[in-house]
Amino acid sequence: MDIESPAKLIELLDRHAYLADEGLATAAFLALRMGRPLFLEGEAGVGKTELAKTLATLLKAPLIRLQCYEGLDAAQALYDWDFARQLLHLKAAEAAGVTDVSRLEGEIYDRRFLIARPLLKAIETQPSVLLVDEIDRADDEFEAFLLEVLSDFTISIPELGTVRAATPPVVVVTSNRTREVHDALKRRCLYHWLEHPDFDREVAILLRRLPDCTEVLATQVARAAERLRRADLVKPPGVAETLDWTEALLTLGAKELDPGRAAATLGAALKYREDVATVIGNGLLGHD
Repeated sequence: MDIESPAKLIELLDRHAYLADEGLATAAFLALRMGRPLFLEGEAGVGKTELAKTLATLLKAPLIRLQCYEGLDAAQALYDWDFARQLLHLKAAEAAGVTDVSRLEGEIYDRRFLIARPLLKAIETQPSVLLVDEIDRADDEFEAFLLEVLSDFTISIPELGTVRAATPPVVVVTSNRTREVHDALKRRCLYHWLEHPDFDREVAILLRRLPDCTEVLATQVARAAERLRRADLVKPPGVAETLDWTEALLTLGAKELDPGRAAATLGAALKYREDVATVIGNGLLGHD
């Protein structure tokens, strides 16, 4: 797809109900044009992962997601051999009287017994969008390994040879900044920090993503979310939580945000008991 400008990308994202500002659209446009990974950092729930999903939709490419976590290693991200199928193949060959060791070794390390994990799958799939989600949760060693893969989009498999991407995937790397990511990885990418949306944009997001939502309810929920983000909370609500909160209210038939229903549905927006107690105790759910 030929996207000629950040303004055009904003328009295309908008068609898929993702309302991007000029800064984010420019960073994403440049990443697409320059063939560079896009590194998105910001609080949880501000739309980092959702951008990757929306890009995959508008580019008509599969989204391949690598969810990072502590202890993630290369084998879990790259590929693994299907040992159960290899063993079955050996048993079948034995039953058939095959005794050629070299032949058997070649057969069990055939491509059909290889399980492609996200990184290999993204390199083999053209086109594709690779989402490396929450890289800050992975270990430093995995960061260094990822940097190597993103440098040339090639993977060496000793038994089969080198796999090289004919067309490199579109790569989106996200971080919630639970720890600092090394400069070497950031330098390989184009960087953008995602803020919580301003009031008007959040109202627009709620109305766009939830067609049954009234403008009154969207306005009141967005205003309440602003208050919660200014409060001293363990985990302030992001856009994802604001959407969940509004959907919960709509499920209860609410047309506006009254304090009673706001308190009853607060678990859709806040996920820590201490935060709920702070909000209720300080009367942060009252009307403006």
